[in-house]
Amino acid sequence: MSIFETLESEVRSYSRGWPVVFDRAQGSWLYTEDGTPYLDFFAGAGALNYGHNNPALKQALIDYISRDGVTHSLDMYTSAKRDFLESLDEVILKPRSMEYKVIFPGPGGANAVEAALKLARKVTGKESVINFTNAFHGMTLGALSVTGNSMKRGGAGIPLVHATPMPYDRYFDGAYPDFFYLEKLLEDSGSGLNEPAAVIVETVQGEGGINAARLDWLKNLSDLCKKHGILLILDDVQMGCGRTGPFFSFEDAGIEPDMICMSKSIGGYGLPLAITLIRPDLDVWSPGEHNGTFRGISPAFVTAAEALRTYWRDDELEKGTRAKGARIGEVFTELVERYPEANLIAKGRGMARGLEFSSGEVADKVCAAAFDRGLLMETSGPDGEVVKLLPALTTTEAEVEQGLQIISESVDSVLGR
Repeated sequence: MSIFETLESEVRSYSRGWPVVFDRAQGSWLYTEDGTPYLDFFAGAGALNYGHNNPALKQALIDYISRDGVTHSLDMYTSAKRDFLESLDEVILKPRSMEYKVIFPGPGGANAVEAALKLARKVTGKESVINFTNAFHGMTLGALSVTGNSMKRGGAGIPLVHATPMPYDRYFDGAYPDFFYLEKLLEDSGSGLNEPAAVIVETVQGEGGINAARLDWLKNLSDLCKKHGILLILDDVQMGCGRTGPFFSFEDAGIEPDMICMSKSIGGYGLPLAITLIRPDLDVWSPGEHNGTFRGISPAFVTAAEALRTYWRDDELEKGTRAKGARIGEVFTELVERYPEANLIAKGRGMARGLEFSSGEVADKVCAAAFDRGLLMETSGPDGEVVKLLPALTTTEAEVEQGLQIISESVDSVLGR
């Protein structure tokens, strides 16, 4: 591994916790060069909801490449893009009576967020955006400005402006009514709050520590935005594509965001793809006003369309995700009850689950113990204090049980039972 340590930047992170060289992957498993298997409850930080090298998606990709299908196309019309748009419309949007235009902003989630922020300011003529405590929206300057983590924000090297943080759900543990502070500022002409163009929110804060907003909180936020004429941007980059159960993570709340940011698993196979969905009346761009070289990665269109057709024509994947997520929640609750003195907290929704420890040091030890036992998982939260699970949605029930057994053993080894 010396070549990595010699030539790769010190900014590398995941490889420090998993110091092996991976060579092959299938389903919910990664294999090192010597064939050692690791059960993957990380899934590319949520980019592999359908698992590694999913056979149906792989075959569609191989067929497309084998016939010399277009790989790079900027924003030109291609058959692959048409297939993706038609599948998105037929399988996802129309069945939900949703009307959105599609922006292809670039290859990653931060691109989707930047496009939404930029368009919100263009449409409204206002600069300020409301974001939330412990939010994470990406590593570019605009996305960092609406991100909460101080370490990530500090990497910008310049002041991050034109965004105002507000308390996320349960930030004050119920001591104040929902949106008490935000609504007071919006209605008080002496508050000094710059009139916001938009509010940007995650339904479950993944990097922030698997903080799952209550559905009523999300509904009330949507109502508040409508009341004050503020655009609602829903960041579904990590929690979309079925991570919490339904295709969009906000569906259970019954809300209709003005803009939706998606990436990670929208590409299906782990290939880079991002989209920003916008209400048709907000589509006020001039041609080329927002562009980029890698907006048309056709192999990702191919696997994205195939994933939609394969997994979202019925509710089988959604039901499986809810059931397996509930099982993870049960085991995490059992661990909380097993160690009352540790003040553990079970968190999450669907197959986005977290177990909060007293410190990042303890959470790191649990993840290291799991790695030693053949399981990959990461930490999140302001201080890395939450063990975070994002297994592929296609992970079998048996694999879920195998992973939960390893997690239980790892917690026991660290907390002393």
